[in-house]
Amino acid sequence: MATEHHLTVQRTARYYTLGELNADTRRIWFCLHGFGQLASFFSRKFTGLDDGQTLIVVPEGLSRSYLNGRYERVGASWMTREDRQHEIDDYVNYLNSLYDHLLTDVTLADLHLTVLGFSQGAATACRWLNAGTIQVHRLILWAGFFPNGVRELIDPAQLASVETHYVYGRQDEYIAELDDVEGYLRRIQNDIPGLKLTAYEGGHRVEPEVLTRLL
Repeated sequence: MATEHHLTVQRTARYYTLGELNADTRRIWFCLHGFGQLASFFSRKFTGLDDGQTLIVVPEGLSRSYLNGRYERVGASWMTREDRQHEIDDYVNYLNSLYDHLLTDVTLADLHLTVLGFSQGAATACRWLNAGTIQVHRLILWAGFFPNGVRELIDPAQLASVETHYVYGRQDEYIAELDDVEGYLRRIQNDIPGLKLTAYEGGHRVEPEVLTRLL
C-alpha cells in the first residue's frame, strides 16, 4: 500500500479588481465565484458597484480544469471532495493572505466590508469567515446549497453582528428540485437568526439588477 504524504508549497493565485483603493474608498467587496467559473468573467456581474468609492475584489479558486471534452472552456473551483480538508485550509489561507495583502495598511474602521459568495463560493465564504481572522459587515450567500445546513460551515455566533442575506432564483435548478424548498429555507433561517431572504424570478446565476435592488 502506498503511504500518503502532504507538502505545503508556494503557488501563484490570481485575482481581479474593479475600482481602486484610495482615500475616497468607503466600501470593499470580496466576491467569490461558483464552481467552474473564472474570476475574469464573474467580475462582470459587479461593474455596477464601481462608483469611485468601492473596491471590488474577485479572487479565483486555486484549482482549474477543462469544462468540456474539446478542451475549449476552462473553469476554476474552490475544492472537491478529494483531499478535502487540505483544499479548504489552502483556500482559507489564500483568502486571508489576499485580504492582508490589500488591507494591512488600511484603516478598516472607515470602511464597510461585504463578502458575497455565489454557489460553491457561498460555502467558501462561510468557511473563510468561520476562521475568524477577518471582520465583515455584510455577508451575501447567493444560490448557495447547504444540504446539511449552514451551521456545518460557520458558527452562527460569527454572524451575530453581520447583516446576512440569502438570495436565490425561484427557477434555480439546484433549489427548485428539492422536495421541500420551504423546509430548506426554514432550516437555513434557523441556522442564522436574522437572515434576510431575497427570491427572484430567474435561475442559477447572479443577476446585477437583483443585487442593485437588494442594496
